[in-house]
Amino acid sequence: MQHYPSQLLERAVEEFAKLPGIGTKTAMRLVLHLLRQDVKAVEAFGNSVIRLRQEVKFCRICHNISDTETCDICANPRRDHSVICVVENIQDVMAIENTQQYRGTYHILGGVISPMDGIGPSDLQIQSLVERVREGEVAEVILALSPTMEGDTTNFYIYRKLAESGVKVSVIARGVAQNDELQYTDEVTLGRSIVNRTLFNINM
Repeated sequence: MQHYPSQLLERAVEEFAKLPGIGTKTAMRLVLHLLRQDVKAVEAFGNSVIRLRQEVKFCRICHNISDTETCDICANPRRDHSVICVVENIQDVMAIENTQQYRGTYHILGGVISPMDGIGPSDLQIQSLVERVREGEVAEVILALSPTMEGDTTNFYIYRKLAESGVKVSVIARGVAQNDELQYTDEVTLGRSIVNRTLFNINM
């Protein structure tokens, strides 16, 4: 059992260790690093995290993280608002934006359908996507979910929900390897997958 010379140190390490991918040893390194920093630098670090949690918003249209009610992408008149790229999370938006190959808008689901994890369609932002399509401005929905069993299941569910709308539903090309997460795919491959997208086929 780890012995700590200070209860304050112990509590700080315990809090850092709650972060994903951070073990006790890494947490200890991070806390000791902060202790070596100027007090003002640590205060700036702490305040930025507190402000993030208290003030960050989620776009009322696409559910992206934003400083305002509508994110910069949805508010940009130069984006193609007739095309929506459906992704699992915010990291996927950042990955696709880094390719500089896509000029449409996004819709963030907040996950994928995964019965094993207790995540069903009602837990995701699928209904708000359907409502966006019903408004009539959308011509194409690009399904850009990771090529996993859960991603494919979610693709199929969304396709069925949009079937009566008449909107074009496409899926990114399979340049992304099976079971790979979109956010970890290199920019060139991801960019080509967007550009070379194909119509969604239930037999894929």
